Amino acid sequence: MIPTRFAPPLALAAMLLTAPAASADIVIGVAGPFSGPYATLGEQLKRGVQLAVDDINGTGGLRGERLAVEYADDGCDPRKAVEVATAFVALGVTFVAGHYCSGASIPAAKVYADAGILEITPASTHPKVTDGGDWNVIRVCPRDDAQGTVAAERVLEEFPDQKVAILNDQSPAAVDVTNKFRERLSAASVTPVLDESYKPGLKDYEDLALRLRDARADIVYIGGSYVEAGQIIRALRDVGSNARLMSNDALVTEDFWKIAKEAAEGTLMTFTFDPQNFEDARPVIERFKAEGYNPEGYTLYAYAAVQTWLSAATATGSTDSHRIADWLKAGNHVRTVTGDIAFDSKDDLRNPRFAWYRWENAKYVDEAIGR
Repeated sequence: MIPTRFAPPLALAAMLLTAPAASADIVIGVAGPFSGPYATLGEQLKRGVQLAVDDINGTGGLRGERLAVEYADDGCDPRKAVEVATAFVALGVTFVAGHYCSGASIPAAKVYADAGILEITPASTHPKVTDGGDWNVIRVCPRDDAQGTVAAERVLEEFPDQKVAILNDQSPAAVDVTNKFRERLSAASVTPVLDESYKPGLKDYEDLALRLRDARADIVYIGGSYVEAGQIIRALRDVGSNARLMSNDALVTEDFWKIAKEAAEGTLMTFTFDPQNFEDARPVIERFKAEGYNPEGYTLYAYAAVQTWLSAATATGSTDSHRIADWLKAGNHVRTVTGDIAFDSKDDLRNPRFAWYRWENAKYVDEAIGR
C-alpha cells in the first residue's frame, strides 16, 4: 500500500509514467517531453538520470537510503508542466531533475519553490529560468544568451560579407538566443535580410524557404527545435538555396540528420564542450554504449544534475532543499561527468565554455578536436 504522503490525487497520478515508488527512501521527480515530437530530447533526460540513480544505488545509495525515479511527461508545455509539478509535490519528491524545456521549467519552478523542492535542470537554457529569482532553481547547462552572442561573433569574423537571416519558433529559449544574436549584429551595423518567426509543427515550410531564397540569405540563424530546423533546411535545398544553417545546441542530436539528411551537411552549432571527451565521463559513456545508446546532447548533463544534488546532499548531510541550494550557491565545486563545476549567485554555471560543432557525413563533429 502506498504511504499517505506519497499518494497523489488520482487525476494527477495518471500523469506519472511509473507507479509511485512506495519502497524507496528518496524519490526523484523527472519531467520532460517523453512523447510527441520532442521525445528524443526527453529520452536524453531519462537515460541520464536513470543511470545516475542506478550507479548511486549500486554503491549503497545516499547514506544507505535508496533512490527511485518517477517520470512525468510535460510535453514541453507550460500548462502541463504546472500540472506535473503539482503531481510531484503531492507525491512528495525530494528534488526534481528537469524540466527539459525552458518554457516548462519557468512556471514549474514556482510550484516547487512554494513546496520547498529544489529543481536542478540539465537543459533549460533560457536566462529567465534563473533570472526569475527563485531560490530553488540550479542549472547545470549554460545559458542561451551566451550562445547567441558567440554565434554572431563568428558570423562577423568569418562571414563578414554574407547576408544573414534570423528565424525563431517563438519559444522562450529561441526568442532569447536570436535576440542576443541580433543585438551583436546590430552593434556591428549588420541588418538581417530577413528576420521573422515561424510556427512549429507545420508539415511544409516551402513558403518560408522561398522568402529566404528571394532575400538571398547566405546564412540562416535559427532558434528552434531540430524538427523544424531539419524541415526548413531541406526546404531551402528544394528551392535551390545553398544557405548555410547555424543554430545552438538544439541541433546537436542525430535525429536532426534523420530529418534533414544531406541538406544538413555543413550546418554549424554552438554547444558546450562535448562531455563525451572528458576523462571523468568515459566509464559512464561506456556503460551507455554497452546498452546500445549514444549519450548525446544533454544525456550527460542529466547525469550531472543527479551528481550535483548528491554531492550537495552528502556535503550538508541533508536532503533539505534549502540547505542544498545554499551550499551550491556558496560556490562549492562539484565533480561531475561534465567536468568540475560551480555556480554563481544566480545559480548559473561559473565560466561556461562553448565549442563549435559541424554536421559532416551524417555525424556532428567538434571542430576543434573532431569526433
